[in-house]
Amino acid sequence: MKQHILEKKATPDMHQFLTELRRRVRVGVVGGSDLDKIKEQLGDDVMDRVDYVFAENGLVAYRFGQLHSVQNIQAYMGEEVLQDFINFCLNYLSKIKLPKKRGTFIEFRNGMLNVSPIGRSCSQEERIKFFELDKKEKIREKFVSVLKDEFAGKGLAFSIGGQISFDAFPEGWDKHYCLGIVEKDSYQCIHFFGDKTMPGGNDYEIFVDPRTIGHQVKSPEETQRICKELFFNAVQNKAQ
Repeated sequence: MKQHILEKKATPDMHQFLTELRRRVRVGVVGGSDLDKIKEQLGDDVMDRVDYVFAENGLVAYRFGQLHSVQNIQAYMGEEVLQDFINFCLNYLSKIKLPKKRGTFIEFRNGMLNVSPIGRSCSQEERIKFFELDKKEKIREKFVSVLKDEFAGKGLAFSIGGQISFDAFPEGWDKHYCLGIVEKDSYQCIHFFGDKTMPGGNDYEIFVDPRTIGHQVKSPEETQRICKELFFNAVQNKAQ
C-alpha cells in the first residue's frame, strides 16, 4: 500500500500512474489537510482512484469509498485548553513581522489545529516566498518550540509539514494514527512515501513506525520511479 500526498495539484500523468498502481496493490493517501484540500490536490474523484483516503492524519478516514471513522479534537481535549492555545497563538502571531500576511492564521479541523504565520489565504507566489524565508529564519520551528514549552504536560504534539503551516494535535494523533485502521485489513507489508521524514516533520512518526517500510522522497516523480521499480515488474506482489 502506498501513501503519499502532493503539495500541488496532481498532473494527468500522476492520475494515470495511480490507476496503474492500483491494479497491482492497494493504494492510500494520508495528509494533514482536510478532505476538501485533498480533493483539490488529487481530484474530486479521489475516492474512486484510491482505496483509502486519510484526511487530517487519518482522524477523518475513508475506507473503500465509505466513511470509516471521525475523531474530534474539541471533545477529546476540552474547550479550556483549546481556547488557551488559540489565544496564545494569536498573541504570538501578532508579534511576528513578515514581508506579507494574509488571512486564516488558525484553521480548526476535526483532529487538529493548523497554524500558519503567513495565513492560508496567501497566493501560491506568497506561499513559495514564505517557505524560502522560513527555511532561513526557522519561523515555524521557533513558534513550535515556544508552544512546546508553554503547553508542556497538556498532551499536545506538533508537526511541521508543507510550506506555510504546522499542526497541533493530541499526542498520538499524527500520521501514524491511520495505521491502526490499515493494519486491521491484514496486509503483509505497508509502504509509506513522504518528504517530511526527519524528527519534527509531519511524516516522521509513520515513516519510522515498525509497521511500515518507509521511503523518503523529494517529489511525486521519485515516488513513481520507486513504485515502478518495486511493483510494476513483479510477477506477484506480497503487498496486495
